[in-house]
Amino acid sequence: MLSNAISFLRDYLFTMPVLARFSVLMVLLVTIPRLSRRVNVPVPVGLLLSGVIVGPYVLDIFGTVRPVADFLAELGKLLLMFFAGLEIDLALFRRARHRSIALGIATTAMPLLLGTIVGLAFGYAAIPAIVIGSLLASHTLLGLSIVSRLGLGGLEPVTVAVGATVMSDTLSLVVFAICVSIYTTGFSPSGLAILLAEIAGYIALVLFGLSRLGAYVLKRVEDEEDAYFVLMLSIMAIAGVLADAIQLPGIVGAFLAGLAINASAQHAPASVKLQFMGKSLFIPIFFVVTGFLINPITFVYGIFDNFLLVVSIIGALLVGKWIAAWGVGRAFGYSRSEQLTIWSLTLPQVAATLAATLVAHDTLGAAGQRLLDDRMLNVVLVLVFATSILGPVLTERFASRLTTGTPRPEFDRRSVPS
Repeated sequence: MLSNAISFLRDYLFTMPVLARFSVLMVLLVTIPRLSRRVNVPVPVGLLLSGVIVGPYVLDIFGTVRPVADFLAELGKLLLMFFAGLEIDLALFRRARHRSIALGIATTAMPLLLGTIVGLAFGYAAIPAIVIGSLLASHTLLGLSIVSRLGLGGLEPVTVAVGATVMSDTLSLVVFAICVSIYTTGFSPSGLAILLAEIAGYIALVLFGLSRLGAYVLKRVEDEEDAYFVLMLSIMAIAGVLADAIQLPGIVGAFLAGLAINASAQHAPASVKLQFMGKSLFIPIFFVVTGFLINPITFVYGIFDNFLLVVSIIGALLVGKWIAAWGVGRAFGYSRSEQLTIWSLTLPQVAATLAATLVAHDTLGAAGQRLLDDRMLNVVLVLVFATSILGPVLTERFASRLTTGTPRPEFDRRSVPS
């Protein structure tokens, strides 16, 4: 009886007019974030779950062929990485650049190493295993709003953790891009040397060439918000096209494009409006459409069938990030509470991790095999869900100790040698 009711509902929803389906999507984008915040679930996780419900494996409102929704989701994925580069506080990075670089390298290398070991231990080949490690190397600063609310945003450990994001996101995406290129085109020493030279040249071209050209062009149209708006999208698209030309994922180009125009466009009115549109429409659509990929029955069975892999991946992240925070914290004389705060800030795996995972899942090798299989996609989704909750909870707990103890004084720009 229940199955017949569900089948009838699916048939009815699938035959709804296009505008009615669009209305359903808009209602989701309005209600799910509010509901998620009310029940203390991260908004991306709530949007993912809503995508599962309305996706092809449950209610099937949008079907399996949905070019418009897929295009909007692709644009949302690129904007997600573009904003990740655009919103990085380069001033904070420069204020603690040496310590930020040290933490950035450590918090990239340790999870990368442990994640690769886990991948190899569970039967993945070398390149997919390194990709698994690279997914753990980056992080999303979900806890930053918590330390800001507590009035701790200017403390040195927080500044160092924020600055380390520049290094970890960049390094992890570069490693990821190299692996994708090798997986699709094959490995050879000369080919790898050429690829590394192309990547180095591409990064320099985007961060220095496109940065100066973008700043010049944007300056010329700073009083024309419509032109400024379009030019920012064009810069992101150009960086993505150049990335494709040397077999790099478009998300790498989008991230570097955001870094390239960070100083000139971060607080421009048109930039604020683009971020508003992206974060209220395109990026939420990306999370919802990502939920379409999840078969809830397969997902649940996959967790139990691969429970040891799930625990190992999450464990590799927790241990790797902790070793980095503890080691760098000890070297710089940070207290235990400061070390734990840094650790908690670098735990959440949401934006870059999810975007890179989907690219790897869609990447096919010469034999037609996916770079990351369905099993690892499910594991990463569990990782995103777990760390997006665990990270902010731990940040709230550890950062609050800094307000009750004797916190390190706010980081003074004059105390850092130029």
